[in-house]
Amino acid sequence: MIHPTAVIDSGAEIDSGVKIGPYCVIKDNVHIKTGTVLYSHVTIEPYTTIGSDCTIFQHAAIGAVPQSLKFKGEKTEVRIGRGTIVREFVTIHRGTEFGGGITEIGEENFLMAYTHIAHDCKTGRRVIFANNATLAGHITIGDFATVGGLVAVHQFVRIGDYAFVGGKSAVVKDIPPYVIASGDRAKLYGLNYVGLKRNNFSQETIATLKKTYRILFRLGLTINEGIERVKAEVDPIPEVLNFISFIKSSERGITR
Repeated sequence: MIHPTAVIDSGAEIDSGVKIGPYCVIKDNVHIKTGTVLYSHVTIEPYTTIGSDCTIFQHAAIGAVPQSLKFKGEKTEVRIGRGTIVREFVTIHRGTEFGGGITEIGEENFLMAYTHIAHDCKTGRRVIFANNATLAGHITIGDFATVGGLVAVHQFVRIGDYAFVGGKSAVVKDIPPYVIASGDRAKLYGLNYVGLKRNNFSQETIATLKKTYRILFRLGLTINEGIERVKAEVDPIPEVLNFISFIKSSERGITR
């Protein structure tokens, strides 16, 4: 169902089963897949693909050109994964050529009102952004992470799987998986126990991650010393290997 006041370019591809509400504007080179619902006054700019079964609320603006002085009008994209919810006044910008060309939102993300996703960001599956969460460019967020309200994340920062960033935080360094971070500037406050339990991590896995966290961040060791000690003393379960791999690959440095 498409409301008669919606403006849809002939170059847009709208699958069957898509609902588009009053006063929405859909530009050319947009693909909206089946089952997706757009409420009123939604704007979708060119080179945007919206997956199936998404819900986009009023006044969201998706696919605008990036806020980057290096952008020269090149063809870049926004891709939004299946089942994602985009609430009121969310803004998501296209990628840039020098950043890979794609801004990508994973499946089943939940972007609450006024969230901003800048150019070349990539999020994993089932990421939650609370109101006014703000990502600068080139940020990567892992699966099942949560970014609290009024959080500002510096460009090129990474946030790991199942991490939780508390509200009103300023994040300038990478946040490892499975932890809680909060504050200006953000610091670590232990494991994300609630998130891990809600996602059915076993008590044994949580205990192993707790030991890993303690060695890395509570014994006064350097990062390299902590990693070597973890390798020597902790069972190499997949979550521990993911933890270590994330830290070793950091370019901005690790939040501690």
